[in-house]
Amino acid sequence: MRLPAAPALPRSSLDIGRSPTTEAELNAMRAAAWHQHGVAALSVEDIADPWLRQAITNEANRRWGRREGRHAHGR
Repeated sequence: MRLPAAPALPRSSLDIGRSPTTEAELNAMRAAAWHQHGVAALSVEDIADPWLRQAITNEANRRWGRREGRHAHGR
């Protein structure tokens, strides 16, 4: 709820009519990042192999630190 005397919210031409990104759009962006830049954007939860999932998690933790609010063990 906005108070009657409150200033108007800032406007931007970037946010008009934009809906949330769909899963298909996210996958297309991931593919483009891989093909154009050699960057793989993977969801750890989507990796079925427990050894590979842990190896990727370990490398990400080494580079950027542990994720906040996540348990260290299990999926």
